[in-house]
Amino acid sequence: MDLASKKCVPCEVGTPPMAKTKAESYLSEVKGWELVDDSGKLKIKKKFQFSNYMAGVDFVNQVAKIAEAEGHHPDLYLGYQRVTVNLMTHAIGGLSENDFVMAAKIDQIK
Repeated sequence: MDLASKKCVPCEVGTPPMAKTKAESYLSEVKGWELVDDSGKLKIKKKFQFSNYMAGVDFVNQVAKIAEAEGHHPDLYLGYQRVTVNLMTHAIGGLSENDFVMAAKIDQIK
């Protein structure tokens, strides 16, 4: 089953975050995303370019709709002609499959 067709599922308290090696294998399924170590917590990040500011705003709104439907919310940074999306599972302090599911769903927007 491809990631974009999966649903995000709530993580149980105490679930360990995904190991770096497993995260690296998931990266091959979401093109253009990069693995980032943020003070010992892994996240994935991607920058999207747009022709103008309002196109970026529209993209952010589309991501927000997906996030609400999935119950999994990325950190979104809107700038002039660009949006940066950061994904990690805050409840477990690192990555879970949900982050890659969201990345795949976000990639379907463009």
